[in-house]
Amino acid sequence: MLKRKAADRLKAWLANDEKKALLVSGARQVGKTYLIDAFVAEHFDNVAKFDLVEDASVQASFSQATSADDLFLRISLAARVPLVPGKTVVFIDEVQKAPEIMTFVKYLVKNTELRYVLSGSLLGITLENIRSQPVGYVREVEMFPLDFEEFCWANGVNGQAFEMLSESISKQEEVPGFLHDQLLSLYHRYLIVGGMPAAVSAFVGGRGIDAVRSEQADIHAFYRRDITQYAPKEQRLVIQDIYDLIPSEISARSRRFKLGSIPDVKKFKQVDQEFLWLTKAGVAIPVFDVSAPTQPLLASEQRNRFKLFYLDVGMLTNTYFKTETLGLLDGDTRANLGGVYENAVAQQLQCHGFRPRYFTSKKIRELDFVLERADGSIVAIEVKSGSSYMTHAALDNALAVRDYHIDEAIVLAETNVKVCDSITYLPVYSACLLAP
Repeated sequence: MLKRKAADRLKAWLANDEKKALLVSGARQVGKTYLIDAFVAEHFDNVAKFDLVEDASVQASFSQATSADDLFLRISLAARVPLVPGKTVVFIDEVQKAPEIMTFVKYLVKNTELRYVLSGSLLGITLENIRSQPVGYVREVEMFPLDFEEFCWANGVNGQAFEMLSESISKQEEVPGFLHDQLLSLYHRYLIVGGMPAAVSAFVGGRGIDAVRSEQADIHAFYRRDITQYAPKEQRLVIQDIYDLIPSEISARSRRFKLGSIPDVKKFKQVDQEFLWLTKAGVAIPVFDVSAPTQPLLASEQRNRFKLFYLDVGMLTNTYFKTETLGLLDGDTRANLGGVYENAVAQQLQCHGFRPRYFTSKKIRELDFVLERADGSIVAIEVKSGSSYMTHAALDNALAVRDYHIDEAIVLAETNVKVCDSITYLPVYSACLLAP
C-alpha cells in the first residue's frame, strides 16, 4: 500500500471531530477510495460502504431522499452490515452522483451515533448548486497526486532521509552527497512517472515505463470523459481544447497560456467559465500573473493572464513521445523540457497549501513563481532546469526594486544547498518541503 500524508489528517478527524462528517475531495484517480478503504477497515468494526457509481440502484435511492430521516432509512435498508452506534462508519463513495446528500449531512451527524465519510471527484462543480452546505459539520481533506516525498517513500526511502534534507535546508548546509545523488536520481524518475497512484504502483512494481504510460493515458481518457459527462454541453468542446492544449502552452518559452491558441477565441471573457471548470474539477493548476510581487498578492492578481499546468507532472510527460523524455533521467533538458520542471514545482506548491502566482514585466522579465506565506511575507522563486542556474536576471532585477518588499528569494535547480548574497539555492527536489 502506498503511504500517504493524508492518512494523518484522516486520523486527526477520527480523534477530534466526533460530530463532523469527513469529506475527502480531489481529482479522479488520486487515491481517495484506496486510502479511505484502508483507513475505515483499520479503525471500525462495521463498514457500510456505498459506491454510487458501481451501484446504480443505491444511487437512485439515495438521490430520491427527501429528508435526513428518509436518507438514513435508505442507508439502513441498503447496508449489508449492522449499523451499530459507536462502531460503524457509513462510507459513501462517488458522492458527486447524488450531491444532494450533502444537504442532509448536518442532521445525520447530529442525530445518529455513526461516523460518516464521503468522497468524490469534481465536487467543486457538482456541489456548487446544492440547496444547503453543511457548514461546521464537515471536515474536508483534499487529496492530490503523490508529492515527491511520498514518491520516495514508495521507492523505499525512509523518513530519516527527508529529516536530514529538512535539517540541511534549515541550517543552510549542503545535503550529504550520497543523499543528494539518490534524491536527484529519484526526482528525475518522478518527472516521468509523476504521482498518480496507479502510475507509481506500476513503476515500483517493476512493470516498466510502458505500463506507467498506459496508466497515465487511461487517466487522461477518464478526464476527457468527465468533460463530456459533467461539463455544460455548450462548453465541452472548448474545455477539451483547453485541456489538450496545456502541454504545448507549457512548452512555449513564456509558459503563459495564449488565448489565441483556442479556435475562434480572442478575449478571456469568451472562455473564462471553461477555464474555471477545469480548475474546479481539479485537473489543472492555474498560476495567475500579478501586477507586482507585493503583499497581498490577491489584490494584484490578473486573472486574464495565467499559466495552466496539469495536476500531475507525469500526466504532462505522458503527452510527449517516450523518447523525448529520455533526457530527463540524467537531468539533460536540452530538448526544451523546462516546462516539465515548472509543472512539477507548481504541483508541489499546490498540494502543500500555496496558491502560486507568477510575475512578469518588460523591465523585470519573469519570476516563475511568487508566493505569499501565512505571515504575509513574499517569496520569489525561479526554477532552473539547466546548468546555468546562477544566472537569474529577473530575480536580480526584482530584488533591486525596494517597493516590492521581496522577503525571500529562492532558486530551485539541480544543485545542492547554497546561499549567495541574498539568494538561496535549493535542490529542485526540495520544493515538496516548502510550507506556507
